Amino acid sequence: MQYFGLMTAAVLLVAADVPAPPAPNWMAGAWIERKDDRWAEEYWTAARGGMQMGSSRSGTGARLESWEFARIAPDRDGRLAYFASPLGKAPTVFRMTRQDALSISFENAAHDYPKRIRYWREGRLLKAEISGADGANAKAWTYRPMGE
Repeated sequence: MQYFGLMTAAVLLVAADVPAPPAPNWMAGAWIERKDDRWAEEYWTAARGGMQMGSSRSGTGARLESWEFARIAPDRDGRLAYFASPLGKAPTVFRMTRQDALSISFENAAHDYPKRIRYWREGRLLKAEISGADGANAKAWTYRPMGE
């Protein structure tokens, strides 16, 4: 029984040293969505030093309606997370729940809305969606590279 306890402790120590998965560099770039006179923009740096930084803004015509700073980086526990700071507020942390070659999802069950943030690529497009934990009340964006 003591052997099992030592093995469990060793596994936990090794797991604690495992670095967070890399940030999704496929999000890097300047992105825009236009629908009639409504627009939304996102800008993402390439990951460097374990962090990927982003900003967004949206509006109608010449009017700015919303803006946000964000970053994707390891949280205090070393897990990859999305830190959202809408309108300059203190960041809300959404932990990564799923990642593959061209998609990533983050969740925070304690947050009012959204509870889930997803990004994925479809060819040249960057797609984004926010929703409840079960996918309800989804809002989605389809971004094209800026200047296209």
